[in-house]
Formats: sequence, C-alpha cells, structure tokens
Amino acid sequence: MFKQTLHISTSPHLKLGVSTDDIMRNVVWAMLPASAFAVYAFGLSVFLLLVTSVVAAILTEHLLCRWSGKESTVNDWSAAITGLLLGLTLPPAFPLWMAFVGSVIAIALGKFAFGGLGYNTFNPALVGRAVLQAAFPAAITTWHPAFLEGRFTDIASSTLALPFMEPTYDAVSGATPLSAFKFDGVAADSADLALGLVSGSAGETCALLIVLGGIYLIARNMMNWRIPVSILLTVYVLSGIMHWVDAEAYPSPVFMLFSGGLMLGAVFMATDMVASPLTAKGVVVYGVLIGLLVVVIRLWGGLPEGVMYAILLANAVSPHIDSALQNRVYGTVKKAKAT
Repeated sequence: MFKQTLHISTSPHLKLGVSTDDIMRNVVWAMLPASAFAVYAFGLSVFLLLVTSVVAAILTEHLLCRWSGKESTVNDWSAAITGLLLGLTLPPAFPLWMAFVGSVIAIALGKFAFGGLGYNTFNPALVGRAVLQAAFPAAITTWHPAFLEGRFTDIASSTLALPFMEPTYDAVSGATPLSAFKFDGVAADSADLALGLVSGSAGETCALLIVLGGIYLIARNMMNWRIPVSILLTVYVLSGIMHWVDAEAYPSPVFMLFSGGLMLGAVFMATDMVASPLTAKGVVVYGVLIGLLVVVIRLWGGLPEGVMYAILLANAVSPHIDSALQNRVYGTVKKAKAT
C-alpha cells in the first residue's frame, strides 16, 4: 500500500505564487507615479483629496465587514485602490466631504452590496463617481488651474467647504481640452496632453505616467494587455476615420487618446479583473465596445467625456460577452441547432 496520501482537488493544479494581495498592492504602486504628478501639479488640495478618498474607502470597508460579522478585508488593498482611483477621477479642488461620500458609496454600493471583492458587477470607483456626478454636477465639472504658485502652502477654499454648503472657489480654470474642443472647436497641443500640462481631473492629466504604470503591470503579468490595447486601438481607428472625413469637425486620434480620462480608464478601470470578461475573445470584444462607446459619446453625445459611462455599460454586458464566447471544451462538439 502507498504510504503517501493522495490529495485530489479541482483545477487549476499549477498555481503561481502570487496572491490577490500581491496583485492589488502592485496596482497601487503602478498608480503612484500619476498620483505623485497630480500632487505636484495641483498641490495640497489634491494630496488631501487623495488621502480623504483612500481613508474613507478603507474605513467604510472595515466597518461594513465588522457590522456584517466578517473578518476585515482592508489588508487586501482593494479598498485602497478604489479610494485612490476615485480620487484621481475628481477635480483637483473638489470638496473633501463630497469625496468622502463618494468613497463610502463606492465601497458600500459598488462593492459590498454585491458580496465584496470578487463579486462586484461594476468597477466600484466608477459607481462612486457616477453617483457624485449625479448629486453634485456643478462641483464635479469645476476645474482648478494647475501649477499655481503657492499650491504647496495654500489649500483651495472649495477643498475645505463644510458639508452641504455651497463651495467657494478661489480660482477656476477654463474648460478641459475635451470641453474646449467639443463646444469651442479649440484643440489642445498633443504634447501638453501627454505630459499633463492641461486642466482636468486630478489624475487624468499625465497620460504618459499612466501608460508606464500599465506597462509595469503587464510586465508583471498582473493585467490583461488585450483590454487597454483593444480600447485604445478602437478609439484611434474610429476617431482617425472621422478626422480623415472632416478634420475641422472631429479631433485627431492622438488628441482623443491623450485627452480626458481615456488612459486612466483603459489602464486601471476597464481592466478590473472581476468586472471584465475572462475569455481571450471576450476581452477583445469588451475593449472594442468600450472604445466604440467612448467615441460615440465624445463626438455625438451631450457630454464631452464618455469613459465612465462606456466602462459601466461594458461592465453590465461583460457576463453576456463571456457566455456568448465561451471556449469549446476539448473533445466536445457544438450542439446542433434544433430544426
């Protein structure tokens, strides 16, 4: 008789020595360059904004776990990612109390209500931002100038606005590049867009640092490269066709790639492992769908930006994409259609 115990388990039988905590922690590290640039560009207001959104997300997750009798899951870094992502999508001088509310909603409604990590249907940070956009449309579309003198010693008045009080803005910048082109026909310089020398949300400005963070995760095999590549390629091709048809009415594909929240959304939000498809064909279809929706909303919709809605809509159909594009099990044949 064998003296060794035979252990029988389900697949996968070969496992990498990488845990969920490791992946989540690396995602935070990948976002740090863009976060640091946001603080450099906008100063203390953005630093407090990011800290508030992260702390609120971690605190909410911890309290909800305790309230439901579960072990706290804040150590898996997923709540920190949600808070940091939400903060990066908000205007630089966004009131801190609103950011706190957004993080609470992102964790409670976008994540915990679905069962926690691994069960969320939508990207939690985008759920929080969608609610903030509906509840505080003026605050979330008011932009603060970058690279102001004294940004490391002074805090914007709107940042410290009291709850439920109308925020007072010290300085307001012009429209974002997307708004300027959509409503005024003025296109920003592509180099300024790539380097983050324009106004916009806290972490959406420096596209190159976001791309570097994505390359880091892809190199560590912690991100499915097909998702951001299919999104960006779709946006580039479709916007390139429209620009070729009418260069005055439609922006260049480079402008479309580097403006707004496309890079941040394609790299760090659409790639949510839970809310995106699992099959190789499915992630490509998913990415193409997001890219298509971004172009349609930006060029013909009433809003200048469409990344948030595009990703949320694609999250909703993600399970159906997987169901339609399931890989055929080896040795089986497709069922014949009933006649």
